[in-house]
Amino acid sequence: MGTGASRNPDSSSHGSEEREDQAGGQLYVSLKMENCKLKEELAPHVYGSVPLVGSWDSSKALPMERESTSMWELSFVVPPNHETLDFKFLLKPKYSNGPCLVEEGPNRQLTGGTLQGDRTSAMFKLSDDAVLEYRVFIKADRVSPFDLAASWRAYQENFQPSSVRGIPDVSINSAAEASNENGSSASLELDLEHYVVPAPTTSANSGLVYAANMTETPRSLSRRGVFSRTDGSSGALHYQRDTGVSVDRPDLTNSMPAAAGAVAAAAVADQMLGPKEDRHLAIVLVGLPARGKTFTAAKLTRYLRWLGHDTKHFNVGKSADFFRGDNPEGLEARNEVAALAMEDMISWMQEGGQVGIFDATNSTRKRRNMLMKMAEGKCKIIFLETLCNDRQIIERNIRLKVQQSPDYAEEPDFEAGYHDFKVRLENYEKVYEPVDEGSYIKMIDMVSGHGGQIQVNNISGYLPGRIVFFLVNTHLTPRPILLTRHGESLDNVRGRIGGDSVISDSGELYAKKLANFVEKRLKNERAASIWTSTLQRTILTASPIVGFPKIQWRALDEINAGVCDGMTYEEIKKNMPEEYESRKKDKLRYRYPRGESYLDVIQRLEPVIIELERQRAPVVVISHQAVLRALYAYFADRPLKEVPHIEVGIAHLHFQWFWMTRGGHIMFLAVAVAYSASSFRFFYYIIIEMLDMLD
Repeated sequence: MGTGASRNPDSSSHGSEEREDQAGGQLYVSLKMENCKLKEELAPHVYGSVPLVGSWDSSKALPMERESTSMWELSFVVPPNHETLDFKFLLKPKYSNGPCLVEEGPNRQLTGGTLQGDRTSAMFKLSDDAVLEYRVFIKADRVSPFDLAASWRAYQENFQPSSVRGIPDVSINSAAEASNENGSSASLELDLEHYVVPAPTTSANSGLVYAANMTETPRSLSRRGVFSRTDGSSGALHYQRDTGVSVDRPDLTNSMPAAAGAVAAAAVADQMLGPKEDRHLAIVLVGLPARGKTFTAAKLTRYLRWLGHDTKHFNVGKSADFFRGDNPEGLEARNEVAALAMEDMISWMQEGGQVGIFDATNSTRKRRNMLMKMAEGKCKIIFLETLCNDRQIIERNIRLKVQQSPDYAEEPDFEAGYHDFKVRLENYEKVYEPVDEGSYIKMIDMVSGHGGQIQVNNISGYLPGRIVFFLVNTHLTPRPILLTRHGESLDNVRGRIGGDSVISDSGELYAKKLANFVEKRLKNERAASIWTSTLQRTILTASPIVGFPKIQWRALDEINAGVCDGMTYEEIKKNMPEEYESRKKDKLRYRYPRGESYLDVIQRLEPVIIELERQRAPVVVISHQAVLRALYAYFADRPLKEVPHIEVGIAHLHFQWFWMTRGGHIMFLAVAVAYSASSFRFFYYIIIEMLDMLD
């Protein structure tokens, strides 16, 4: 009955593989070399029998990428039915044209994703007959083209920089560290930034090799790429290129100055094209005492100054009797003091000031109408009202106000000051009238950073828009922010600027000490996070830190030195004397050819500042000298002209800067030096712990 036909399992399996090959399945091959003690002047490469890996020409060998401090990798893609690939490892001098060291022994052969032989090490013979031996790991995985296409599309959507919105790339690695087996990663990760999906070939027996490292980087991506796992599995690997070759990419380096120029142009257009009064802006605070007005005013002043806007904070304050509603002398005096302060602010604007922040309660419509009448034709007024209904926050703010306000600086008795402030608050509550006139920003229960709402009325223009965006992301929750430079890098040792070198032995030792410090200080703060740039010297400095999510910001990369990248200052002085002198005259505004200026760095750091303001948990920022100068200038409210000259030492064992902010007040710390006596007393225990771990 039936035909009696039977199926051969082997032929079925063979047919399935053949169909998969025809569908475009590829082999992702990873070659790794472990070299804990590799000499600094040698760089590992791979070359072999096909054109794209040099055709046995060492000058065309593919450089391996540094995956970690002790591991190098080269990845490429081949068809599953590729011809036999013969290859060898070799070591090439980084800084000379000297002879290469070719791996001893027979050629390695890769056929159908299978390596012939069982050699697990590569040996190289030096001229003095000494032998270098390093472990190697070779693995091939079959990859579906559909998975590659989906991953590439997700990568483009989630990690491609946006030149329109100016938002930098952020790569988040919150997973646990990947486990290591036999010295290599337990699983392979596709380096999609340097990978191109092979086009369908007409011949099923094509022997072409598609080398990931030889493809052109997409124009929209940076040449230093980071790819994190997006499939939800544990672990995340980062691939960095360290070829020792200086690459000139004007299409990339010019994008940042253009973006900064567009932002500056928007601000200028706001001033030049609008009404005369719009060229000056008055932010008038409104609200009952202990609602965070002064704190908000101070933060807003600091933020606008950091962005380059000439901003000044005007504050008014007196004793409780002065604020009684049934005190006609006090009422008249209050209005007189407010009018004098407003006149001072307008005079300051007429002398060149741009943004004045008028810090007083301004709790009645009569007072606000008086201020608007005084400002008519001279400046634009925006009322900023802060409302808080949380009694615990109000009580905490009252105590902080009595302790820190200049109004009570000469009051030695805390209880007397506390009682005076409570009476002042009751007087204000009796006559308070919420804002409902003119242009205003109303912050309701936003001081805690949890929920709340913000109401905006009749707000337009670049600068008012930036102010609203800043206020949406700010709050009063205390949290420490630690800033540190990366561990000493090899380029630091050589005196070269820029680059993407790994850290030195001293830098690695510092990274371990830093990990101990972070673990000890933040062991109970599991919501804390570690922020680094995308350059490997910061990533390697953060690598010993475990148990905290690590976030890589492209905006935290070192200042782009353009054509001077990889040079020493002496080389710049000798070969480019005009550039050297221009930089010396004005470090703040000087822009490296095809690179960045300090003002450009500040512009691209604005999203980082906004995110730091938004955070409620501790943050450790590991970055670079120019970037940390700009960040510290923001927190310490230092003038822009001082930014390029702020001292930020190399992170090694004997000298390390830290800055912390608590309750909105910035404390500057060094290993054995404090910024002020009060900050030294407040954070003395932290300094002692740092000394114990860094000695």
